[in-house]
Amino acid sequence: MNGFLEYVPGDSLLHRLNPVAKLVFAVLFAIACFCTGNLAFLCVMLAAGIGMAVSCGMMRQTLGLMKAVAVFSIILAVLLILTTPTGDKLVDLPWGYIGTGSLLAAFTTIVRLEAAAIPLFLTFYVTKVTDLSNSVVKVLHVPYKYAFTFASTVHFIPVFMNDMKGIMEAQTARGVEFDQGGIVNKVRLMVPLCVPLLVSSVRKTNSAAIAAEVRGFNLRTRESGYKQYPMRGADIAVVVIAIALLATAICLTALL
Repeated sequence: MNGFLEYVPGDSLLHRLNPVAKLVFAVLFAIACFCTGNLAFLCVMLAAGIGMAVSCGMMRQTLGLMKAVAVFSIILAVLLILTTPTGDKLVDLPWGYIGTGSLLAAFTTIVRLEAAAIPLFLTFYVTKVTDLSNSVVKVLHVPYKYAFTFASTVHFIPVFMNDMKGIMEAQTARGVEFDQGGIVNKVRLMVPLCVPLLVSSVRKTNSAAIAAEVRGFNLRTRESGYKQYPMRGADIAVVVIAIALLATAICLTALL
């Protein structure tokens, strides 16, 4: 079973698009979500993101992502409700009040974060990390060192998550109960997990650095890659759509 941010093979339109086109679309899509506070537009963007997930068969992964983002966005929403007294007063607070504008701003924040996150994460599920890094070097002329650093970071995220899971299972087999006690006890139990994870991370990073050096990492240039990533009609159309979405978001903001 594929883990977090690991490529899932497929033959959907998103799988076949140029990696650069997918990356540019995801970035511009996210920027468009943050450029406007129009709730209707953000709902359309969220629906579009879910539609993309359905089209490439990634709905299960997307639902997991949405649950994770929801936890973070709800925390921000609560802070907004408590600190932005706008609109008609609903509830009095010692330092202000909760208004209709506060609730609207909180809900808008949740929808915005959910909509912006989906295309970015889908990009990694429908694109091999090697293709993504090599394509930005070939097409966008990004220095290979930066692309390699980015690809290595994405690659090590699921590796470290699996390491943490294995360490927790080993500790559980020795009688450690991570689901017992309050927050202080859970934090105390997490500290011993950090030491073996840190040691494992340093070993893996050192091994990866040695392997890259042996294979002539410092000699790598943009022309070293043999695979080409031409931009086709569908790729250009996707980029144009992303630019149109960004322009629409900016126009909606200007009209408010």
